Amino acid sequence: MRSFGEKSNILSELKELNMSYFVYILRTSSNTLYIGQTNNLEKRIEEHKEKSSKSAKYIRYFSSFQLVYSEKHASRKQAMRREAQLKRSSRAKKDALIRGDTILL
Repeated sequence: MRSFGEKSNILSELKELNMSYFVYILRTSSNTLYIGQTNNLEKRIEEHKEKSSKSAKYIRYFSSFQLVYSEKHASRKQAMRREAQLKRSSRAKKDALIRGDTILL
């Protein structure tokens, strides 16, 4: 018999199997890049646009931004790892990814 903790772990794992997670890149009006991850890309973009308390503080400083790149992942863990990897990448590599330039990647 499973304990409550094990049961809730299994339920959260099942939930995650049915969800998609996204890593995305926004280009701000000052040509800086913001990288984030979410399980609902449309909702997250709207939160950023509204400049609400749920939007990233960084994005609130800019008059506008544009979604320039996104990729889908099967789990939050994968998305978080990819987000961290992209944040460590050079600007040149991020720009190449946005352009779809696989030679520079």
